[in-house]
Amino acid sequence: MEIGIDSFASAMYGTNESNRLSSVDAMEQLLQRITFADEVGLDVFGIGEHHKKEFLDSATAVILAAAAAKTSRIKLTSAVSVLSAADPVRVYQSFATLDLISKGRAELVVGRGSSIEAYPLFGFDLDDYDALFKEKLDLLLKIRDNEFVTWTGKFRPALDNLPVYPRSLQPQLPVWLGVGGTPASFARAGTLGLPLMVAIIGGETHRFRPLIDLYREAGARAGFKPEQLKVGLHSPGYVGASTDQAIAEYYPGYAELWTKLGRQRGWPPVTRPQFDGLISPKGVLVVGGQEQVAEKILRHSEALGGISRFTFQMDNAGLSHEKLMSAIELIGTKVIPLVKSGMKE
Repeated sequence: MEIGIDSFASAMYGTNESNRLSSVDAMEQLLQRITFADEVGLDVFGIGEHHKKEFLDSATAVILAAAAAKTSRIKLTSAVSVLSAADPVRVYQSFATLDLISKGRAELVVGRGSSIEAYPLFGFDLDDYDALFKEKLDLLLKIRDNEFVTWTGKFRPALDNLPVYPRSLQPQLPVWLGVGGTPASFARAGTLGLPLMVAIIGGETHRFRPLIDLYREAGARAGFKPEQLKVGLHSPGYVGASTDQAIAEYYPGYAELWTKLGRQRGWPPVTRPQFDGLISPKGVLVVGGQEQVAEKILRHSEALGGISRFTFQMDNAGLSHEKLMSAIELIGTKVIPLVKSGMKE
């Protein structure tokens, strides 16, 4: 199992002015974390895509390219690229270039996006939310697999036997499908034989098993072998020297963030009993000491019928750079060996 981190390149640590970083400092610290993750043995680092003031990840491939120049082995991926609001030609070109810079370490996780600000920004209609993604994913995969492309669609000018350059170093640039909880998205990934990256941010992870089964069944019907149908899991989490320490450091920022989001989206404020349920053995939050976190990752993998990748979302809970660096070290030196050992048992 690969283990890594996904980041939204948060530009600030809290709502207080004294806690805020300059964009320059936030970006510098993010690149330090990616470099350190490479050094201590993490397998993958992903950068999301948002177009909001509090995040610096609107140009995902640029951040990953800067990281590629500072790292040597860690895989570098989007998490996710909002393909519906992008041009698949430019997306492929950007990540093929990243693949060349990184010497074959680039990947893509593409999705429709849970945040909708990209649609009006780039002139797309939210009523076309799914149709845009379906069409653009079709084009992206054709570009990935063919140097010369002939293609016709509704939302983009046609291509008539046109080449797309540069080509990636990897013979087939890895493209994962990022999904939330829509059954049709799981079935689509299986039918296309694409690896699946599941973002589970609330509730109990095992409840997603029927959707994972739907993905695998659709893939089998389409003729794909089980080993081709990879499943990754993205969840909020944090690792501390002990479970008590991890909770004490993570909970205040987590509660502040999700209570703020709740005011915008109609959710109730976060309470400590609710949080305690989420960090319970079946809850989605992977927060605790290294042993507890490793056990929970293995438990989640078993509940979902086996996963190939797990990524932590850590930098959305007001944690300082120093605490995030400490967590990265614990993941690389403690959690990953414990997970590998547990998988052998």
